[in-house]
Amino acid sequence: MENEAINTTSPRHERKRFQPFLSYRMGPDSKHLDVLDGVRALCVLLVGWFHIWQQSWLSPRFEVLGEEISLDFLLRSGYLWVDGLLLLSGFLLYLPYAQAAGKPPAIGAFYKRRLIRILPSYLLCVAPMFILCCVQGKYGQTSDAVLDILSHLTFTHNLFYFSYFRSPLNGALWTLAVEMQFYLFFPFLARAFRKLPILTYAAMAGAAFAFRFYASLQPDTSMYFNQLPAFLDVYANGFVAASVFAALRKRLGNEPDAKIRLFFTVLAVVCVCGLMQICRAQAYAPNTETIQQGQMNRRFPLSVTLSCFMVCAAFSLPAMRFLLGNKVMHFLSLVSFQFYIYHQMLAVKLKEWGFPPSADDAPWMTGDYRWQATYTLCCFVFALSLATLITFLFERPIARALRRSTKAEK
Repeated sequence: MENEAINTTSPRHERKRFQPFLSYRMGPDSKHLDVLDGVRALCVLLVGWFHIWQQSWLSPRFEVLGEEISLDFLLRSGYLWVDGLLLLSGFLLYLPYAQAAGKPPAIGAFYKRRLIRILPSYLLCVAPMFILCCVQGKYGQTSDAVLDILSHLTFTHNLFYFSYFRSPLNGALWTLAVEMQFYLFFPFLARAFRKLPILTYAAMAGAAFAFRFYASLQPDTSMYFNQLPAFLDVYANGFVAASVFAALRKRLGNEPDAKIRLFFTVLAVVCVCGLMQICRAQAYAPNTETIQQGQMNRRFPLSVTLSCFMVCAAFSLPAMRFLLGNKVMHFLSLVSFQFYIYHQMLAVKLKEWGFPPSADDAPWMTGDYRWQATYTLCCFVFALSLATLITFLFERPIARALRRSTKAEK
């Protein structure tokens, strides 16, 4: 033992020293899929970049070897990745069911975990904002304020025009309404999918297609295209992806063959190309109605392609797994929930406060590149900093305390 402590070239020491790199040559962990950290982080950052771009109008263009490369299409279609986050939610929610050999997780425990995960952070955002809006007189009547806060506290604010479009509270919170509504039905859908996967999938996907078809017939789709029924096939594709992943992991084991890894890596790259084509097709829709119609039409192929990418990336070569599952991606994934909640609100407020300062009254319109770049950087830095503080000083401590209290009650 003493010699091993001194001899830094011993096999055990070398394995421990390079464990972070060796782990990428092994199969994916069934409890924590490292590549999904990257998927979550990239989806959230792309959504955030889109919202910040709406304020800055800064489109990224680079010159490489004399050729101009533009990522403008990624920004203009950045809202698509909200669908990616909901898909990821469906995948992770169903994964314990896909991997469980016996009795499925208890329904009551599921609801407790979801409330612990969502509610404290949600209230931390909504309560101060509501008080501030009341003080600033942003509600015309008391009844408007009461209806707005009630709809937000019941996670139904995406169902009403006044709370979806006219609320002075955080506009990014509509996604949490969809998620919380889905949580109500998830345990029953998961049990149905486990027993009758084809029939349950057909019912979920069919309901989504029928609802989106109904929405497409309306003169204005604004109140329909982001309702829960319009996302049911996205969640269903998450269920399928989790089932496929669990089956592949059981079949391939902890150390898949290099040829198998190469095969999945190639498929993952093909999926990325497919996702980029979907973004390009969506990016340049001429008006809001066309954007919403296009988003509904591309929701299914986007979720299928991203599902395939997630499964393939989990079994890919170490280089791809490292790109998606490294410590930076893990950190960004940890703070992504808080970043999503606050980034848009913070971007709007910075612009209202005139920060950073500019000689122009509207530097985003005059093309003041220095202001646009500085503003964009500030939005990301401030939002990530705030997200980090809230995650580690509030979200995680509160979650631990609530989990301990629920265990103590048992």
